[in-house]
Amino acid sequence: MDSDRPSRKATGDHAEGVAARYLFTKGIQVLERNVYNRGGEIDLIGRDPDDTLVFFEVRYRGAGSLAGAAESITPTKQKRLIKAVQFYLHRHKLWDAPCRIDVVAIAPGEHQKYRIQWIKNAIQA
Repeated sequence: MDSDRPSRKATGDHAEGVAARYLFTKGIQVLERNVYNRGGEIDLIGRDPDDTLVFFEVRYRGAGSLAGAAESITPTKQKRLIKAVQFYLHRHKLWDAPCRIDVVAIAPGEHQKYRIQWIKNAIQA
């Protein structure tokens, strides 16, 4: 393993920080990061200006990746994420809360440091 390369966890944590800062500039209040439960992991949980609870899957792909960040979310990952969201809603008694699952896809930019794509309501139960 190349010791000069950041670990996968460090890269993921960095991408989540980039996403959180980006979402803040778009009016999202980030409530939690890296929420683990029996269903799986939720990268970010926030609330939008309309008071909708938003669960974010953050994906980063470096230069030269064959698939884009958004395209890297497999059907299996989608099912795990839906299960994690359902468990979170149940645990916090939020079944009636308006919510959605969004994806924040991050890649190296050409003119800026990152190219960020925010896909609202990307994954539906």
